Amino acid sequence: MERRTELSDFLRTRRAAIGPAEAGLDATHERRRVPGLRREELALLAGVSVDYYVRLEQGRGGVHPSDSVLAALARALRLDEAEHAHLRRLARAPLAQPPRRSRRQRVRPEVQRLLDRMPDVPAFVLGRRMDILAWNELAARLHVDYGALPPRMRNMPRLVFLDEDSRRLFADWEQVARETVAYLRFEASAQPDDADLHALVGELSTASPEFGRWWARHDVREKSHGVKRYRHALVGDLELHYETLALPGDERQTLVTFTAAPGSPSETALRTLALHDAVAATGRTAHRRAAAPTTRR
Repeated sequence: MERRTELSDFLRTRRAAIGPAEAGLDATHERRRVPGLRREELALLAGVSVDYYVRLEQGRGGVHPSDSVLAALARALRLDEAEHAHLRRLARAPLAQPPRRSRRQRVRPEVQRLLDRMPDVPAFVLGRRMDILAWNELAARLHVDYGALPPRMRNMPRLVFLDEDSRRLFADWEQVARETVAYLRFEASAQPDDADLHALVGELSTASPEFGRWWARHDVREKSHGVKRYRHALVGDLELHYETLALPGDERQTLVTFTAAPGSPSETALRTLALHDAVAATGRTAHRRAAAPTTRR
């Protein structure tokens, strides 16, 4: 994930994704060999010289785009906020950073208490590389018993791509999987020297053809809010709305909650799930609290 290569690939894939008509160019009488904008067309739209843009996209040295140039490129490519932030990160990152292992990432006890005080709302905390750092009982019943998993499998990308039960759980698995790749790509630009993230991407690229194909698209997305649909083995179909909240004071930790629309069948199913297997919950809580501190970031 070297900076020049990442920046070059991102610009190239975004340029290929927008056609001349979308950019307001008249190309009705032209025969085009490749989809998307040509380099000279993008340079024109962004107000930079063709030579400058070519050197930028090809990753040549000596090109240091200003904020105004990056903003102009973002407008021309119709990037959203997450894509624009990703572009800035790639353009500003040092050229070479040796990979390093991250220190352990821990969840404050107060955050775990908050999770436990939400018995009717599935919730967990994501950390670096989308590691699952902490969770409440209803999240374990909805998704998987995280406390029973080996520590390395408490990771959302690994579960989505390598765990067959998770693949069956998500009614829209491909959408969830593609979004997961886009989230991970956004994380990667924020921590380009993370050796564990490099290893995770390599592992998933080898183990999952889908991951490798979607990773090569360079799509990026920031975790925010949306809808997930489930086919749960115990309570059937659910449609849940998720929200993500950055935890202040905790670098790269995000609280994710899931709720159902009031009066909906999904709300009834979620209540049923909350009441299910209450006796076993005590054992899972003890297992979880003993296991959670070993999570790395």
